[in-house]
Amino acid sequence: MTVESTAARRPRRNSSTSGSSSSSDGSVGSNTSNSGGGNSGGGTKRTAAKKTSKAQTAAKGSGRKSASLPGASRPGTGRQGAGRQGAAQGKTGRHGTETGPPLVQLLSPEGERIEHPDYALDLSAEELRGLYRDMVLTRRFDAEATALQRQGELGLWASLLGQEAAQIGSGRALHDDDYVFPTYREHGVAWCRGVDPVNLLGMFRGVNNGGWDPNSNNFHLYTIVIGSQTLHATGYAMGVAKDGADSAVIAYFGDGASSQGDVAEAFTFSAVYNAPVVFFCQNNQWAISEPTERQTRVPLYQRAQGYGFPGVRVDGNDVLACLAVTRAALERVRRGEGPMLVEAFTYRMGAHTTSDDPTKYRADEERAAWEAKDPILRLRRYLEKAGQADEAFFAALEEESEALGKRVRETVRAMPDPDRLAIFDHVYADGHALVDEERAQFAAYQASFADADDADITAGAGRAAGNTGGNQS
Repeated sequence: MTVESTAARRPRRNSSTSGSSSSSDGSVGSNTSNSGGGNSGGGTKRTAAKKTSKAQTAAKGSGRKSASLPGASRPGTGRQGAGRQGAAQGKTGRHGTETGPPLVQLLSPEGERIEHPDYALDLSAEELRGLYRDMVLTRRFDAEATALQRQGELGLWASLLGQEAAQIGSGRALHDDDYVFPTYREHGVAWCRGVDPVNLLGMFRGVNNGGWDPNSNNFHLYTIVIGSQTLHATGYAMGVAKDGADSAVIAYFGDGASSQGDVAEAFTFSAVYNAPVVFFCQNNQWAISEPTERQTRVPLYQRAQGYGFPGVRVDGNDVLACLAVTRAALERVRRGEGPMLVEAFTYRMGAHTTSDDPTKYRADEERAAWEAKDPILRLRRYLEKAGQADEAFFAALEEESEALGKRVRETVRAMPDPDRLAIFDHVYADGHALVDEERAQFAAYQASFADADDADITAGAGRAAGNTGGNQS
C-alpha cells in the first residue's frame, strides 16, 4: 500500500476559499483547485488571493532567513525552494515523485558530474575507485551478514543496503584523530575506521560486546539505545574543546531518532557550548514503520536553525556530495564555529532489521523508484563514462568481494555459540535474588530441550539452581 501523507489526510478548514497548504517538506503553495468552491463571489476570491499572497510572502521570508546561516545550503522553504530541488533532484522525494527542499548533489543518478558553488570536490581517479571499492565491499559484507542471520548464525542484523554512499562518503571525510559515535547500522563507517567486519558480527552473534577497542579506531561501540549517542558525542566534543585539541566529533543517528529528547538536548548543549560536533542524520525515511512526515513537519536539516547552528541537506545516495559536505562541516567545527547538522537524504532499501517486514507498511513502487538512484550504480556509471576505471578493475573487485564474503562466512561459522546464561551474569555487580531466580527458570527451560549436544545447558541449570537466592561474585 502507498502511505498517504498526514497533510493529505487533514481536513480543509474551508473548502470554499483557497489558502496556503504546508507540505511535509516545508514548501508552501496555494490550493487553487478549491478556489471559489461553491461560492463564485468576487469578494471571496479577493480574500482568498490575499491569504495566498501572505502565505507566499511568509514562505519567501523564511527562505531568506534560512539561507543567511553560515555553512548551510540555501534552504528556500518557499515554492521557489521546492522548485530548485525539483531541478537538482529530478523531483524526487520520499516516494520518488515529490518535491522538497534543495539538496547538495555532485553526481546525478545517471552518473553525470554536477558542480556546486559551495562544495567543490576534486578527486583523482584512484580516489574515485577507492570510494567505489569501499561501497562494493561494504554491500557485500552486509549481504553476507543478512544471509548468516537467516541461516541462524546471528541473532539479528541491521542492514545498511542503500545507505552506502552516506556512510562511505562521510566516513572518508574524517581525519584519523576525529572521533565517531555510531548507532547500530554504521557498518560502512566502521569499515572506513578500520574495524574488522567480523568484529561487528561477533556482537550480533552474542559472543562479544563489540570486539574492538574504541580508542584504537576512534570509533565508539555500537549504540542500541535510540539517540543516546548524540549526548555522548556532545559531551566528548565539549571535552575536546576544553583540551584545545584540533579534532572533530561526528554523531550518527536516523530520522526516527531525531524525535528523541536526547537529540534535542544534544543540540542545545552543543550550541550553547560551541562544541566541535557534526550531527549526521541518515534520513532513510522510515523509522521502522513510521514515515518521516510523522516525525516532523519541516525538513530535518532545518531543525538546526532553532538551536542556533546551520544545517544542510545532501543527496545521501551521492558519495561525492556526502564526502564534500561532511568534509566542509568537519572543517567548520574544527575552526571553532560550533556544531552543524547534515541530513543525508537517502533510503533504506531493506528491512529495518532482520526481524522486520517492510512489505507490510510501504509500497514496492517506492523501493523501485529508489533502486534507480542506487549509490553504487551511479558511481560506476560515472567511472565508466569518464574512463576512470576499466573492466579489469571491476573484475578484480568482484574477486575481492567474493573473498571477503568467504572469509566472513567461514569466520562466523567457526565462532563459538554464545553462552545463553551469560545475559544474567553482570546485571548487578553483587548479584540479586530475583535475577538468580530468573536465571534458574531460564536454565530449566533450556534444559527441557537438551540432548547429548546440550549437556552444557543442563550443567548451567545446575549451577544456576545452586546459586538461587545468593549473590554472584
